[in-house]
Amino acid sequence: MVHSASVSLFIGQVRALPESGRPTGMYKTAVQTPITLGVNGFDGDQQADLRVHGGPDKAVHLYPTRHYAQLAAKFDDAAALMQPGSMGENMATPDLDEHDVRLGDVWQLGTARIQVCQPRNPCWKIDERFGADGMALFIDQHLLTGWYWRVLQTGVVKPTDRLLLHEAASHAPTLHQAMMLWREHRPDLDTLSALAEIPGIAKVWQDKIRQRVRYLTP
Repeated sequence: MVHSASVSLFIGQVRALPESGRPTGMYKTAVQTPITLGVNGFDGDQQADLRVHGGPDKAVHLYPTRHYAQLAAKFDDAAALMQPGSMGENMATPDLDEHDVRLGDVWQLGTARIQVCQPRNPCWKIDERFGADGMALFIDQHLLTGWYWRVLQTGVVKPTDRLLLHEAASHAPTLHQAMMLWREHRPDLDTLSALAEIPGIAKVWQDKIRQRVRYLTP
């Protein structure tokens, strides 16, 4: 199990997408100085559509750096644009992906403590940002989503700080296992119900899981 990871930090202001002109917070720049991490994310970071982005259960988005190679191989015309920060993430790391963290894990970053609470749902803006039709669908189908953290303890983070495992949710599934279960066509309903009760899970995902259990229950 990975207990420590190097990270790069990114924040950004709302900008217009290149074709539609629709606003997006995907364009980020690297953080070079210490920055405050509050319950809604890093100081100075913005989201365009607060109905589906931002808030305590989407305070910080991490995207695994290793996913970019797979995306570049599939969407080679966009490969030059693929670099840490370009997926709109606040944190990038070469050391972790969805197989390495568990739902509910608590990690230390600087003086802040953050908790893995849900995967990211990729949206159509990814396709326009990279000029690559089908990229968001590919990310979704191959579970290359990254994840969101909630902030349990606010604090200050330096660009040189490492991400350190503080409290492992040892009895919870990895995020990849949780996503696989959520995607199963006919999941075991007891197992799916148990997923919704894992401490730390984001309420919006918990509600969706419970709704699906009710729908699938004979």
